Amino acid sequence: MSKQVKDGEARAIKRFDLFDFLYKYGTLFTIVIIVVFFSITTDGRFISPANIINILRAMSITTVIATGITISLVVGGFDLSVGSVASMTMALSIAMFVWYEQNIVVSILVALIVAGIIGFLNSVLIIRFKIPDMLATLAAMFIFNGVSTTFSKGKIISQNMIMEDGSVSTGLIPASFRSLGQVPVIIIVMAALVIIVHIFLTYTKHGRYMYVVGGNAEAARLSGVKVDKYRRIAYIMAAILAGIGGILLAARIGQSNPSAGAGYLMESVAAAFIGFSVAGVGKPNAIGTFVGALLMVALSNGLVMKSVPYYSMDIIKGAVLVLALGITYYKQKR
Repeated sequence: MSKQVKDGEARAIKRFDLFDFLYKYGTLFTIVIIVVFFSITTDGRFISPANIINILRAMSITTVIATGITISLVVGGFDLSVGSVASMTMALSIAMFVWYEQNIVVSILVALIVAGIIGFLNSVLIIRFKIPDMLATLAAMFIFNGVSTTFSKGKIISQNMIMEDGSVSTGLIPASFRSLGQVPVIIIVMAALVIIVHIFLTYTKHGRYMYVVGGNAEAARLSGVKVDKYRRIAYIMAAILAGIGGILLAARIGQSNPSAGAGYLMESVAAAFIGFSVAGVGKPNAIGTFVGALLMVALSNGLVMKSVPYYSMDIIKGAVLVLALGITYYKQKR
Protein backbone atom coordinates (compact mmCIF):
# COMPACT_ATOMS: atom_id res chain seq x y z
CA MET A 1 0.00 0.00 0.00
CA SER A 2 1.41 3.37 -1.01
CA LYS A 3 2.39 6.01 1.50
CA GLN A 4 -0.16 8.45 -0.01
CA VAL A 5 -3.03 6.02 0.56
CA LYS A 6 -1.94 5.39 4.15
CA ASP A 7 -1.70 9.12 4.81
CA GLY A 8 -5.18 9.64 3.33
CA GLU A 9 -6.66 6.93 5.53
CA ALA A 10 -4.94 8.39 8.60
CA ARG A 11 -6.38 11.83 7.86
CA ALA A 12 -9.86 10.34 7.37
CA ILE A 13 -9.64 8.52 10.72
CA LYS A 14 -8.46 11.71 12.40
CA ARG A 15 -11.36 13.71 10.96
CA PHE A 16 -13.83 11.04 12.06
CA ASP A 17 -12.45 10.97 15.59
CA LEU A 18 -12.66 14.76 15.87
CA PHE A 19 -16.23 14.82 14.64
CA ASP A 20 -17.19 11.97 16.95
CA PHE A 21 -15.74 13.91 19.87
CA LEU A 22 -17.74 17.01 18.89
CA TYR A 23 -20.89 14.94 18.54
CA LYS A 24 -20.53 13.41 21.99
CA TYR A 25 -19.04 16.27 23.95
CA GLY A 26 -19.48 19.37 21.79
CA THR A 27 -22.28 20.82 23.91
CA LEU A 28 -20.40 20.31 27.16
CA PHE A 29 -17.24 21.67 25.55
CA THR A 30 -19.18 24.74 24.41
CA ILE A 31 -20.40 25.35 27.95
CA VAL A 32 -16.81 25.15 29.20
CA ILE A 33 -15.72 27.67 26.57
CA ILE A 34 -18.58 30.01 27.53
CA VAL A 35 -17.70 29.78 31.22
CA VAL A 36 -13.99 30.40 30.62
CA PHE A 37 -14.57 33.25 28.17
CA PHE A 38 -17.11 35.15 30.24
CA SER A 39 -15.19 34.51 33.47
CA ILE A 40 -12.06 36.09 32.00
CA THR A 41 -13.84 39.00 30.33
CA THR A 42 -15.96 39.87 33.37
CA ASP A 43 -13.18 39.65 35.95
CA GLY A 44 -14.65 36.53 37.49
CA ARG A 45 -18.13 37.95 38.06
CA PHE A 46 -19.64 35.34 35.75
CA ILE A 47 -18.65 32.45 38.03
CA SER A 48 -19.42 34.19 41.30
CA PRO A 49 -21.79 32.20 43.57
CA ALA A 50 -24.45 34.88 43.22
CA ASN A 51 -24.37 34.73 39.42
CA ILE A 52 -24.37 30.94 39.35
CA ILE A 53 -27.53 31.02 41.45
CA ASN A 54 -28.98 33.59 39.05
CA ILE A 55 -28.28 31.28 36.12
CA LEU A 56 -29.86 28.27 37.85
CA ARG A 57 -32.90 30.32 38.82
CA ALA A 58 -33.25 31.76 35.32
CA MET A 59 -32.98 28.36 33.65
CA SER A 60 -35.48 26.67 35.97
CA ILE A 61 -38.61 27.70 34.10
CA THR A 62 -37.00 27.16 30.69
CA THR A 63 -35.88 23.68 31.73
CA VAL A 64 -39.29 22.63 33.03
CA ILE A 65 -41.07 23.80 29.86
CA ALA A 66 -38.34 22.30 27.65
CA THR A 67 -38.71 18.97 29.45
CA GLY A 68 -42.34 18.97 28.35
CA ILE A 69 -41.26 19.55 24.75
CA THR A 70 -38.76 16.72 25.15
CA ILE A 71 -41.51 14.27 26.04
CA SER A 72 -43.47 15.22 22.92
CA LEU A 73 -40.29 14.73 20.85
CA VAL A 74 -39.79 11.27 22.35
CA VAL A 75 -42.99 10.00 20.67
CA GLY A 76 -42.03 11.61 17.38
CA GLY A 77 -44.14 14.74 17.87
CA PHE A 78 -43.52 18.36 18.61
CA ASP A 79 -45.56 20.57 20.95
CA LEU A 80 -45.52 24.27 20.03
CA SER A 81 -48.34 25.14 22.42
CA VAL A 82 -46.27 24.98 25.61
CA GLY A 83 -45.75 28.75 25.75
CA SER A 84 -49.47 29.45 25.62
CA VAL A 85 -50.11 26.73 28.21
CA ALA A 86 -47.62 28.43 30.52
CA SER A 87 -49.38 31.77 29.99
CA MET A 88 -52.74 30.16 30.69
CA THR A 89 -51.70 28.50 33.94
CA MET A 90 -49.89 31.64 35.01
CA ALA A 91 -53.08 33.67 34.59
CA LEU A 92 -55.27 31.03 36.25
CA SER A 93 -53.08 30.52 39.30
CA ILE A 94 -52.85 34.26 40.03
CA ALA A 95 -56.55 34.82 39.28
CA MET A 96 -57.52 32.09 41.73
CA PHE A 97 -55.79 34.10 44.45
CA VAL A 98 -56.58 37.66 43.43
CA TRP A 99 -60.07 37.32 41.93
CA TYR A 100 -61.54 34.27 43.63
CA GLU A 101 -59.62 34.25 46.95
CA GLN A 102 -58.79 30.54 46.79
CA ASN A 103 -56.03 28.76 48.67
CA ILE A 104 -52.77 27.53 47.19
CA VAL A 105 -53.92 23.92 46.71
CA VAL A 106 -57.03 24.90 44.72
CA SER A 107 -55.12 27.46 42.66
CA ILE A 108 -52.40 25.03 41.61
CA LEU A 109 -54.81 22.14 41.00
CA VAL A 110 -57.10 24.24 38.79
CA ALA A 111 -54.14 25.44 36.75
CA LEU A 112 -52.72 21.93 36.29
CA ILE A 113 -56.10 20.41 35.43
CA VAL A 114 -56.61 23.03 32.72
CA ALA A 115 -53.09 22.34 31.42
CA GLY A 116 -53.88 18.61 31.28
CA ILE A 117 -57.11 19.31 29.38
CA ILE A 118 -55.19 21.37 26.83
CA GLY A 119 -52.74 18.51 26.38
CA PHE A 120 -55.65 16.11 25.88
CA LEU A 121 -57.23 18.39 23.29
CA ASN A 122 -53.91 18.57 21.45
CA SER A 123 -53.79 14.78 21.36
CA VAL A 124 -57.36 14.64 19.99
CA LEU A 125 -56.42 16.97 17.13
CA ILE A 126 -53.35 14.88 16.35
CA ILE A 127 -54.67 11.36 16.88
CA ARG A 128 -58.34 11.58 15.94
CA PHE A 129 -58.27 14.31 13.30
CA LYS A 130 -54.86 13.27 11.93
CA ILE A 131 -53.55 16.83 11.94
CA PRO A 132 -49.72 16.90 11.90
CA ASP A 133 -48.30 17.55 15.36
CA MET A 134 -46.66 20.85 14.52
CA LEU A 135 -49.75 22.27 12.80
CA ALA A 136 -52.14 21.09 15.52
CA THR A 137 -50.08 22.55 18.35
CA LEU A 138 -49.42 25.73 16.34
CA ALA A 139 -53.18 26.22 16.07
CA ALA A 140 -53.53 25.44 19.79
CA MET A 141 -50.84 28.02 20.53
CA PHE A 142 -52.85 30.75 18.84
CA ILE A 143 -56.13 29.61 20.39
CA PHE A 144 -54.89 29.45 23.96
CA ASN A 145 -52.86 32.62 23.66
CA GLY A 146 -56.19 34.22 22.79
CA VAL A 147 -58.00 32.40 25.60
CA SER A 148 -55.37 33.51 28.12
CA THR A 149 -55.57 37.12 26.94
CA THR A 150 -59.37 37.06 26.93
CA PHE A 151 -59.52 35.51 30.39
CA SER A 152 -57.30 38.26 31.80
CA LYS A 153 -58.99 40.87 29.55
CA GLY A 154 -55.57 41.81 28.30
CA LYS A 155 -54.52 43.06 31.73
CA ILE A 156 -51.80 42.18 34.17
CA ILE A 157 -53.41 40.32 37.07
CA SER A 158 -51.92 41.38 40.40
CA GLN A 159 -52.81 42.16 43.98
CA ASN A 160 -54.83 45.34 44.55
CA MET A 161 -55.64 45.66 40.86
CA ILE A 162 -58.54 47.80 39.71
CA MET A 163 -61.47 45.63 38.67
CA GLU A 164 -63.89 46.40 35.84
CA ASP A 165 -66.50 47.81 38.25
CA GLY A 166 -63.94 50.22 39.70
CA SER A 167 -63.40 48.27 42.93
CA VAL A 168 -60.03 47.01 44.14
CA SER A 169 -59.33 43.29 44.26
CA THR A 170 -59.14 41.91 47.78
CA GLY A 171 -57.47 38.54 47.19
CA LEU A 172 -53.87 38.06 48.31
CA ILE A 173 -51.08 35.93 46.90
CA PRO A 174 -49.81 33.86 49.85
CA ALA A 175 -46.14 33.83 50.78
CA SER A 176 -46.12 30.04 50.45
CA PHE A 177 -46.95 30.39 46.76
CA ARG A 178 -44.33 33.09 46.18
CA SER A 179 -41.71 30.83 47.75
CA LEU A 180 -42.13 28.44 44.81
CA GLY A 181 -40.45 31.02 42.60
CA GLN A 182 -37.61 31.78 44.96
CA VAL A 183 -34.22 30.18 45.55
CA PRO A 184 -33.71 27.40 46.47
CA VAL A 185 -37.25 26.03 45.97
CA ILE A 186 -37.50 26.81 42.25
CA ILE A 187 -34.13 25.15 41.59
CA ILE A 188 -35.11 22.08 43.64
CA VAL A 189 -38.39 21.77 41.72
CA MET A 190 -36.52 21.96 38.41
CA ALA A 191 -33.98 19.33 39.46
CA ALA A 192 -36.66 17.01 40.83
CA LEU A 193 -38.74 17.17 37.64
CA VAL A 194 -35.72 16.53 35.41
CA ILE A 195 -34.74 13.50 37.50
CA ILE A 196 -38.30 12.15 37.57
CA VAL A 197 -38.72 12.50 33.80
CA HIS A 198 -35.28 10.98 33.19
CA ILE A 199 -36.12 7.96 35.35
CA PHE A 200 -39.54 7.61 33.70
CA LEU A 201 -38.18 7.72 30.15
CA THR A 202 -35.07 5.62 30.79
CA TYR A 203 -35.98 3.02 33.40
CA THR A 204 -39.71 2.32 33.04
CA LYS A 205 -41.40 0.24 30.36
CA HIS A 206 -43.75 3.12 29.57
CA GLY A 207 -40.84 5.42 28.85
CA ARG A 208 -39.21 2.79 26.65
CA TYR A 209 -42.50 2.29 24.81
CA MET A 210 -42.58 6.01 24.11
CA TYR A 211 -39.15 5.82 22.53
CA VAL A 212 -40.31 2.85 20.45
CA VAL A 213 -43.33 4.84 19.28
CA GLY A 214 -41.12 7.77 18.33
CA GLY A 215 -38.65 5.53 16.52
CA ASN A 216 -41.19 3.67 14.37
CA ALA A 217 -44.85 4.00 15.19
CA GLU A 218 -45.99 1.32 12.75
CA ALA A 219 -43.48 -1.24 14.04
CA ALA A 220 -44.52 -0.37 17.61
CA ARG A 221 -48.17 -0.93 16.70
CA LEU A 222 -47.40 -4.30 15.13
CA SER A 223 -45.50 -5.23 18.29
CA GLY A 224 -48.59 -4.64 20.40
CA VAL A 225 -47.68 -1.21 21.78
CA LYS A 226 -50.71 1.07 22.13
CA VAL A 227 -49.32 3.88 20.03
CA ASP A 228 -52.24 6.28 20.38
CA LYS A 229 -52.30 5.81 24.15
CA TYR A 230 -48.65 6.75 24.55
CA ARG A 231 -48.88 9.68 22.18
CA ARG A 232 -51.85 10.97 24.20
CA ILE A 233 -49.97 10.51 27.48
CA ALA A 234 -46.96 12.35 26.04
CA TYR A 235 -48.98 15.42 25.08
CA ILE A 236 -50.78 15.52 28.41
CA MET A 237 -47.45 15.27 30.25
CA ALA A 238 -45.94 17.97 28.02
CA ALA A 239 -48.82 20.32 28.79
CA ILE A 240 -48.71 19.64 32.53
CA LEU A 241 -44.97 20.36 32.63
CA ALA A 242 -45.57 23.58 30.70
CA GLY A 243 -48.29 24.35 33.23
CA ILE A 244 -45.84 23.84 36.08
CA GLY A 245 -43.50 26.23 34.28
CA GLY A 246 -46.29 28.82 34.16
CA ILE A 247 -47.02 28.37 37.86
CA LEU A 248 -43.33 28.82 38.73
CA LEU A 249 -43.23 31.95 36.58
CA ALA A 250 -46.30 33.32 38.35
CA ALA A 251 -44.72 32.60 41.73
CA ARG A 252 -41.46 34.18 40.67
CA ILE A 253 -42.86 37.54 39.53
CA GLY A 254 -45.97 37.61 41.74
CA GLN A 255 -48.37 38.56 38.96
CA SER A 256 -49.66 37.41 35.58
CA ASN A 257 -48.75 38.87 32.22
CA PRO A 258 -50.97 37.59 29.35
CA SER A 259 -48.05 36.90 27.02
CA ALA A 260 -45.25 36.06 29.46
CA GLY A 261 -45.20 32.35 28.65
CA ALA A 262 -44.64 32.94 24.94
CA GLY A 263 -41.19 34.33 25.65
CA TYR A 264 -40.03 30.92 26.88
CA LEU A 265 -41.03 28.97 23.79
CA MET A 266 -37.98 29.46 21.60
CA GLU A 267 -35.38 28.94 24.32
CA SER A 268 -37.23 25.83 25.47
CA VAL A 269 -37.31 24.45 21.93
CA ALA A 270 -33.60 25.20 21.56
CA ALA A 271 -32.80 23.49 24.87
CA ALA A 272 -34.75 20.36 23.90
CA PHE A 273 -33.04 20.04 20.52
CA ILE A 274 -29.57 20.83 21.83
CA GLY A 275 -30.15 18.00 24.29
CA PHE A 276 -30.05 15.51 21.39
CA SER A 277 -26.31 16.00 21.02
CA VAL A 278 -25.33 15.83 24.70
CA ALA A 279 -23.01 12.85 25.26
CA GLY A 280 -23.86 11.62 21.77
CA VAL A 281 -27.27 10.31 22.79
CA GLY A 282 -28.85 11.35 19.50
CA LYS A 283 -32.40 11.36 20.86
CA PRO A 284 -34.55 13.53 23.13
CA ASN A 285 -33.69 13.07 26.79
CA ALA A 286 -34.27 14.97 30.03
CA ILE A 287 -30.63 15.29 31.11
CA GLY A 288 -29.64 16.58 27.69
CA THR A 289 -32.46 19.11 27.82
CA PHE A 290 -31.18 20.33 31.19
CA VAL A 291 -27.70 20.81 29.69
CA GLY A 292 -29.22 22.54 26.67
CA ALA A 293 -31.10 24.96 28.91
CA LEU A 294 -27.91 25.61 30.88
CA LEU A 295 -26.09 26.42 27.65
CA MET A 296 -28.76 28.83 26.41
CA VAL A 297 -29.26 30.63 29.73
CA ALA A 298 -25.55 30.82 30.54
CA LEU A 299 -24.95 32.32 27.11
CA SER A 300 -27.73 34.87 27.62
CA ASN A 301 -26.43 35.73 31.08
CA GLY A 302 -22.91 36.26 29.81
CA LEU A 303 -24.07 38.40 26.92
CA VAL A 304 -26.03 40.60 29.31
CA MET A 305 -22.98 40.99 31.53
CA LYS A 306 -21.00 42.01 28.45
CA SER A 307 -23.69 44.61 27.64
CA VAL A 308 -24.46 43.05 24.25
CA PRO A 309 -27.62 44.72 22.84
CA TYR A 310 -30.69 42.57 23.42
CA TYR A 311 -31.61 42.69 19.73
CA SER A 312 -28.31 41.01 18.82
CA MET A 313 -28.55 38.16 21.32
CA ASP A 314 -30.87 36.07 19.19
CA ILE A 315 -28.28 36.00 16.41
CA ILE A 316 -25.70 34.43 18.70
CA LYS A 317 -28.16 32.03 20.34
CA GLY A 318 -29.48 31.02 16.92
CA ALA A 319 -25.97 30.33 15.68
CA VAL A 320 -25.29 28.09 18.69
CA LEU A 321 -28.53 26.21 18.02
CA VAL A 322 -27.66 25.73 14.34
CA LEU A 323 -24.24 24.37 15.32
CA ALA A 324 -25.72 21.89 17.79
CA LEU A 325 -28.43 20.73 15.37
CA GLY A 326 -25.95 20.52 12.52
CA ILE A 327 -23.70 18.19 14.49
CA THR A 328 -26.64 16.08 15.68
CA TYR A 329 -28.43 15.59 12.37
CA TYR A 330 -25.29 15.24 10.26
CA LYS A 331 -24.20 12.42 12.56
CA GLN A 332 -27.61 10.74 12.36
CA LYS A 333 -27.60 10.81 8.54
CA ARG A 334 -24.15 9.26 8.24
